[in-house]
Amino acid sequence: MALNAKQMQLMQGPASPLSREANELICMTGQGTPMGEVVRRYWVPALLSTELPSPDCDPVQVRLLGEDLVAFRDTKGRVGIVQWWCAHRGTPLWMGRNEEDGIRCLYHGWKYDVNGDCVDQMSEPSEAQFKDRVKLISYPTVEMGQIIWAYMGPPDKKPPDPEFEFTQVPSSHLQVSKVIQECNWVQAVEGGIDPAHARALHGAIKDDEDGGWGLPPSSPFMTASAGRYFVEHTDYGHRFWEVAKMQNGDNHVMAHHFVMPWTQIRAHTVNENLVPGHFYVPIDDDNCMVWNWVYSYTDQPLSEFTLWYEDNASGNGPAHVDQTTFRSFPNRDNKWGLDREAQRTVSFSGVKGINVQDRLVQEAVGPVVDRSRENLGQSDLPIIGVRKKLMEGVALVSDGGDPAGIGKSYYELRAFEKVYPNEADWKQETMKLMHPKSVGGA
Repeated sequence: MALNAKQMQLMQGPASPLSREANELICMTGQGTPMGEVVRRYWVPALLSTELPSPDCDPVQVRLLGEDLVAFRDTKGRVGIVQWWCAHRGTPLWMGRNEEDGIRCLYHGWKYDVNGDCVDQMSEPSEAQFKDRVKLISYPTVEMGQIIWAYMGPPDKKPPDPEFEFTQVPSSHLQVSKVIQECNWVQAVEGGIDPAHARALHGAIKDDEDGGWGLPPSSPFMTASAGRYFVEHTDYGHRFWEVAKMQNGDNHVMAHHFVMPWTQIRAHTVNENLVPGHFYVPIDDDNCMVWNWVYSYTDQPLSEFTLWYEDNASGNGPAHVDQTTFRSFPNRDNKWGLDREAQRTVSFSGVKGINVQDRLVQEAVGPVVDRSRENLGQSDLPIIGVRKKLMEGVALVSDGGDPAGIGKSYYELRAFEKVYPNEADWKQETMKLMHPKSVGGA
């Protein structure tokens, strides 16, 4: 899709702050929009595998990138994601019968397979059927890492399967969840790609037994100074570091990755052999689905504490999120559980659940934040990096090219948090852990 002159002018690099026109350019992902064309070039996390638990189970309504769809698992276990309405008279297909390798509309009995092909028109005489001329919009799917993924872009541009490292580990080594967030996907991405906020928003006033109120004040991250930020652009997005001074002069290093267009691979204490991350996927322009995953890359499965924490203290599990609707119990209607007394005595935010704290600040500003009002600092370099990669993606796709992150280089990535002696070359050492196969030689 060619850009007009005004859009081309916006592509000269993100202003600081962004103009309202540039803000709209990167935020809107509906069909035919410049950013919509970009995000449709990637595999989209669509459903948890458990939402379609067995062959011929109930169909599920899905909304992705502003499109209303229906997903079903057929008799052979294959997953179809197709337009939500029957091609005959427009009846919603989520109400239909999932049977014998297809979904059948309950109005007149037209039936479709996982590819969207009409395979039966029971309301028409056999000699008068024209099912070979009827086809639903349908999207290819793959299933890995406890997630059903959809590809919604041009068929000839379909990228390699989304084989993030977490998709290749046993189920005992992986935990995945999701939650609806009531804001535009870009402010959710920017909230993830932003370690600088953690010392404030996620800070606990006193050490907490389960960590639900936030980061303990005695932790290395919290005792270190405010850090300097370093960003390097890559063929998948960018990698970035926060380097902060400890009181003894050592360097506290947090190493992260941003993978285009919506993936955060987040730092975690390196000696725990865990890597967490998030996807921030547009439902539409005012809502997104935040996916959360953590996995062990060693022979050891996830510990009982990690599983407990993710379910009960993170803000993403059943203790905080309805497992049928995937809506957060703490939300705008109840002020996200903000407790003013706890804010004075227990945690900086007064909200329990680190990811509830994130939802609070990302949703409270409204569906789409006005970035023209911002005043950015050095700690916002990762945010500026995201905006540059998104704008670059728009320019490349508009010109017939490929955006970053559609290859395989993100397959191996890991992120971590570690303290290095002041004299150590933290950049060289971190690269071995961030890229364990290509740099570390593992």
